[in-house]
Amino acid sequence: MGEGRYDRAITVFSPDGHLFQVEYAQEAVKKGSTAVAVRGKDYVVLGVEKRSIAKLQDPRTVRKICMLDEHICLAFAGLFTLCYGIVHLLNIEITVFAILP
Repeated sequence: MGEGRYDRAITVFSPDGHLFQVEYAQEAVKKGSTAVAVRGKDYVVLGVEKRSIAKLQDPRTVRKICMLDEHICLAFAGLFTLCYGIVHLLNIEITVFAILP
């Protein structure tokens, strides 16, 4: 097996004994942000932490609160690239549900 391919299995340890998948997950958590929701009797308030963005990134592309439908909003705390797939699948499910009688 090549030197650069040793971290492709599910449970692979680094030369110093750390589990790579745990380290990757810890790094992803550090890069995430906070999301909170407050529920009242007739309302829900969603809030997310706004972090600084890279100089070359358009601030309009970083959205942590998504409006999926006129009655459904989603706030997420993880990385946008990971949550984008979930948002896409939810949009498909909402569209299919709206089409069905």
